[in-house]
Amino acid sequence: MHHGAGLLRLTNDKVLVEALKTDWRSASLSAADRQMLTYTEKLTLTPWDMVEADVIALRDVGFSDAAILDINQVTGYYAFVNRLADGLGVELEAYQSANQ
Repeated sequence: MHHGAGLLRLTNDKVLVEALKTDWRSASLSAADRQMLTYTEKLTLTPWDMVEADVIALRDVGFSDAAILDINQVTGYYAFVNRLADGLGVELEAYQSANQ
């Protein structure tokens, strides 16, 4: 909810935000964004299955090695922080949009 509200403020695209919340594959995305999400989903859910071809697929849609490193680090960072919060039983604060 927190990230969706922020994305909505940035994009003003309710259809995109709802699609990303339910199943990112149904969202209208560029080839690069779609490949980035494929990579991040795999890295998050099955990191032991990552192979060089996953990086090459990102290069093939235009990501530089620096951008790929950023994608990897952000994905790893959020996985780390979420596991810390889950492991400590941290509950999210209630979110209120600016319109409330």
